[in-house]
Amino acid sequence: KKIERGEANMKKITIFHLVNCPYCVSAKRAAGKLQAENPAYASVEIEWKDESKISVFPSWSDYYYVPTIYVNQVKLYEAHPGDSDEVIEANVKRALEAALQG
Repeated sequence: KKIERGEANMKKITIFHLVNCPYCVSAKRAAGKLQAENPAYASVEIEWKDESKISVFPSWSDYYYVPTIYVNQVKLYEAHPGDSDEVIEANVKRALEAALQG
């Protein structure tokens, strides 16, 4: 794959989630929608980590609720009970923007 200008400096997004978590489903839907609407967002790599399948958590991960979004291993957002789809989408967008800043 040819590396596009700026792509090498792009930050990585990691999202810890659970498959049956409604807030996580909302985050996944928001990421898909935002990446479909914006070609720049589509170039951002999002690593989805299903916490039910993780035996050893990375030392940099510190959270209680999912989804939790990290950009280059720095926590950007941790969902809380009652967060709306709009709040979750706004934070997914904020993560995509932060990743593009390189």
